[in-house]
Order: sequence, then structure tokens, then C-alpha cells
Amino acid sequence: MGHVVTLTSGARRTDPPGLGLANVSSPQIPLVAQSLGERFAAAGFDLALVGGSVRDLILKRRVNDLDFTTDATPEQTERVLAGWADATWDVGRAFGTIGARHGGDVVEVTTYRAEAYEADSRKPAVAYGTSLDDDLVRRDFTVNAMALALPSGEFVDPHGGLTDLAQGLLRTPGTPESSFTDDPLRMMRAARFAAQLGFEVAPQVRTAMAAMADRLSIVSAERVRDELTKLLLSPNPRVGLRLLVDTGLADVFLPELPALQLEIDEHHRHKDVYEHSLTVLDQAIALEDDVVPGPDLVLRLAALLHDIGKPATRRFESGGGVSFHHHEVVGAKLTAKRLKALRFDSSTVKQVSRLVELHLRFHGYGGGEWTDSAVRRYVHDAGPLLQRLHRLTRSDSTTRNARRAALLSRTYDDLEERIARLEEQEELASIRPDLDGEQIMAALDLRPGPVVGRAYKHLLAVRMDQGPLSEDAAHAELRRWWAEQPESAP
Repeated sequence: MGHVVTLTSGARRTDPPGLGLANVSSPQIPLVAQSLGERFAAAGFDLALVGGSVRDLILKRRVNDLDFTTDATPEQTERVLAGWADATWDVGRAFGTIGARHGGDVVEVTTYRAEAYEADSRKPAVAYGTSLDDDLVRRDFTVNAMALALPSGEFVDPHGGLTDLAQGLLRTPGTPESSFTDDPLRMMRAARFAAQLGFEVAPQVRTAMAAMADRLSIVSAERVRDELTKLLLSPNPRVGLRLLVDTGLADVFLPELPALQLEIDEHHRHKDVYEHSLTVLDQAIALEDDVVPGPDLVLRLAALLHDIGKPATRRFESGGGVSFHHHEVVGAKLTAKRLKALRFDSSTVKQVSRLVELHLRFHGYGGGEWTDSAVRRYVHDAGPLLQRLHRLTRSDSTTRNARRAALLSRTYDDLEERIARLEEQEELASIRPDLDGEQIMAALDLRPGPVVGRAYKHLLAVRMDQGPLSEDAAHAELRRWWAEQPESAP
């Protein structure tokens, strides 16, 4: 938002004593909001800027979209917007919302409303409200229940949202039980705001979350997925994830995460797998950079879920140890199943589950014993995920033994250096057999079919094992292989 109008001198506002956040200040009204307020007032309707828009203006955070509430119906809103908006859309009409674009600004105008889930409904039933105060009391948290009435600029804060904002506290305008009954997804939103804004969740809110966690099951998987995604992409997802686990909400939509608690990790005996996974997530986030720009959802999901196969594969050994054989394979399947259930797109599902499957591969490298063939296969199997795999593998070292940590880091440095040297020679990221399908068919006088595919796979394996071959050597190897095939017999 480029141009702003300062809060009017007559605005109703009382700063709380001992303001805790240095960047909490008088909200400034974007000119587009002022213009829209004047237009609604001229048409005889009330309009107010509300929700996260007001909160972020106070915190001087970037505001991409502006949210408004009004006593006008959606049809009346469309008439007011006509001639002012460059474009409008009504995909949210069922919820009383009309969207619009004015220049470079995007706005949403929603009729005063009350949202409430019925006991067995997965979608909220919408009823229009009659006043701004009625609308604000139905908001999720007090820090989102502040408004700027337009065009006057009057600051409306009936539930102490500014004080809570200054204290970094998440409370609900009414009782938490009433708020979470209206929309159970607000419980997940509390965890997201804790991670996103660094806020504390009020004790009574936390208690209600734990008591009402099962109610989250009526919310659609898509809405849950979107909240989880926003949480994971926040600056500090650990805080929100821990809250979801501690209140039992994670049991409803991501039970594999709390199941990691109390499971002894064979590599890191000083902490359970749950704590280890949160630490791996923190460390993966710290490794996001220009090559893997953050926030990266695929990397963060893989870091969080990389060990979810351990509970299912835990075995107590006769010598007193614990093993988790093939937990990466089991974990990849569990990851794909869970992400599909949460309606993640197929690309995300494939990428995350593949990283989970590959996350242990490096541990076979030892002190650098891999042949060049093994290094080629590592790069080939990772494909476009190689840079994420580098970061996931490095993040998976959470040992407190400084000597062991340094050794693991140096060993992985060595692997990356070997990959770089081979890359200079062979274009590892796009390894192909030395003969393509057309050349194979011409050499063996074959038509397209399964035999050509088998020949291609054989030459690819040879390429992995031996590196690049000359065209003559590749043809010789193809003829040698063909002579051993039953189809070559006259």
C-alpha cells in the first residue's frame, strides 16, 4: 500500500499502559480504504476495515489484501463497487463476500455475518449480522477483532485487542468455547498465529483447544491443509506444532506426529524422535538459502515427517538396543498417505515422500567408501530434489557430540565435493544411457516395445557403473547384452 492517511485526531483510541511491542503504533488508513469508505457512505452504507488488515497496519507489517465489513448485502456491495473497481468477483458470495481490484489493490467486502458449524456439518452455515460490534465479537481473536470505521477513521476495539496485541497475547472476543464452536478451525489458527507472530496463547484458550480438539474433525481436509501450510511456512513453526500436539489437535489430522513421542532414536538417544524431528525442522529452515529459497514447503514437510516410519518399525533387540529397519521406506508410504488425506497436490506428495525415502541413503557413504557409481546413483535417484536432499540430510544430524557432528559434516562435505567433480565431467543431473531408444531399435532391428525398455535400463545401469562410454563401446555392450536375451535366438 503506497499512500496512507493518518488516523484522524477524533478517533477513539486509548493506548494501553506499558505498551509491550515497540512497533505497535497508530494505524494508518490506506488511501484505497479511505476512497472506498467515502463511496459506501455516499450510498448510505457503513464500512469498516477489519481483521488482520488492521492488526498488520498497527504492527507496520506488509498488508497485501484489505478486508472490509459492511451492512450492505452482497448485491448492494456490487452496485457500490461498480464504476470504482477495475474488476470484481463473487466466488465468496455464499459467505457474503465480494472481491474487487482497484489499481494495484485487492479488497474483499463482506456483509456483517455470523459463521457457525452445526454438529455434523463440514461447512459453516452463514447468517448475516446487523452491526459492526456483532461482527467483531464473532471474530477469531481479539487482535483480529479491531476495526477502523470509514471514512471517519474511528478506531473500534470493543474487546481489548490493542492491549492483547501489545502484550503478544491470543484471546478470543467471547468465550473460547463459543468461538471454537462457531469455527473449529480457529483452534489451528491459534497455533498458526503463535508461530507466525510469536504470540502466547491465553491459558483459557489452550484449555478449550484441548477440550474441543475432536471437533476439528468436522472441518474439511482442504481448510486444515491450508492452515497447516501457513503454520509450516511461518518463521517459527516449532511453537505452533508443539501447541497442536500438546492440545491433542494433531491427533485429529496428523496423528503420526504425536506418535513420535517417547520413541527412542537409535542415533540420538538423548532425545525422543518427536523432539529430534522438531530440531531437524529448525535446522532445515536455517539451511534455506538462495539455492533452496525459503520458506520451502517441500523441505519443511520432509524434515517434519522424515522419521514417521519409526513407530511402526521399532524392534527391541536381544542386546538391549532398539532398531528401526526400513523406517524410511515405511515412512515414505505413510507420508504419501497422510498428505493425500490432507489433499496436498500430487507434486508435493511425490516430492516429500521421495525425500523421506532417501533421507537415510547418505549413511551408507561411511568414510567415503562409495564408488563413483554409487555417487551417480545418489544424484540420479534424487533428481531435481538433490539440493533439498542435501539440506535434509545435513539437518538430520542433531547429535550433541561435537566431534561426531563435525565428522558427519565433513563427510557430507566430501560427498558434495565428489558430486561437484563428477558433475563437471558428466552432467550428473541428466544422466542418460549412451544410446537412446531410436539408436537401440536401429542397432537391434527392433520395433517399440518392452524389449527396448529393458535394453535402455541395462545401458543406463552400465552408464551409472562405468561412467560415459564411447558410441562404439556402447554398441558393443548392447550387442553383448542382446546375445544373452531369449528374444535374440533365431
